[in-house]
Amino acid sequence: MCLLTLALDENRRFPLVIAANRDEFFARPASRLAWWTPEPGATQILGGRDLDAGGTWLGLTAEGRLAMLTNVRDPSRHDPSAPSRGRIVPEWLAARERVDRFWMRTALAGYNGFNLIAADFSLGECYWASNTGSHPLRLERGVYGISNAGLDTPWPKVLSLKSRTREAITQSGSVDELANRLFEALSDRQMPSDDELPETGVGLERERLLAPAFIRSPDQSYGTRCSTLIITERVNRHNVTHVLERSFASHGGVALLRRATLNHWPPRYNAGDAVPAVQGGVVSESEIDGVSATATVRRTRVRSLLRPEPKRRRGAPVSGSA
Repeated sequence: MCLLTLALDENRRFPLVIAANRDEFFARPASRLAWWTPEPGATQILGGRDLDAGGTWLGLTAEGRLAMLTNVRDPSRHDPSAPSRGRIVPEWLAARERVDRFWMRTALAGYNGFNLIAADFSLGECYWASNTGSHPLRLERGVYGISNAGLDTPWPKVLSLKSRTREAITQSGSVDELANRLFEALSDRQMPSDDELPETGVGLERERLLAPAFIRSPDQSYGTRCSTLIITERVNRHNVTHVLERSFASHGGVALLRRATLNHWPPRYNAGDAVPAVQGGVVSESEIDGVSATATVRRTRVRSLLRPEPKRRRGAPVSGSA
């Protein structure tokens, strides 16, 4: 995945909103949004799947874990023999350890540069980490953006997608409207000026190719393969999460839409409150540009998805593992 925004507890009605594009060579085989397991008996994952290396760029579990990954573009440090970074997402989703222990073994595993968003909503926690930095950073309420550099690096398409995500959340009166606005933002092919482009070591022509939110190479061999949305809506006193994926062929044409609706997800982080299994997680598919209607929200007393970070006692040391 090469571009994403994440809105955490930014809006009372839509406490979790994710909009993401995956850019890849069209010759690399992949399966679309579905429930799958890395191996028999393993934790079920909802997401797309890279059929070449067996991993994924974005996935979630019924138990409340979520992970998303982007590559860090740095050809000077690229190791062609490094393991596939797509393995990291299913490893986090299947893990039973906290993020600090997971990070200790992952950061030293020899991967090329990557960004990882790793959440465990059953604990009320969400982190960003990169093996180009040091320790994981605990994310709090806000809107975040990532492309092929660090968290919130101000590339034009990152700034634009963050801004449009904020606007879409504020201005949308339904899941349908929000989804359509976010898909429109992810399909933006606007090209920034050359002086706004980052310098990542791939040359000016390739920087231009990779600059828009939606990418398509002139020879149609590389580009945006799919756009994925995760939208959580508060309905009465529980969460309903919609996962939508539009997949694209190299030659264009009608985008294929897949959708799953998960009741009571993310789970509440209170001890004993977590729902052990998702209700209503069937994936549906259609060849349309819109999305179906959703329920109206009634205003109720609610709380955030993230557990408040404990206040540090005066004089107590600060943990270095975030």
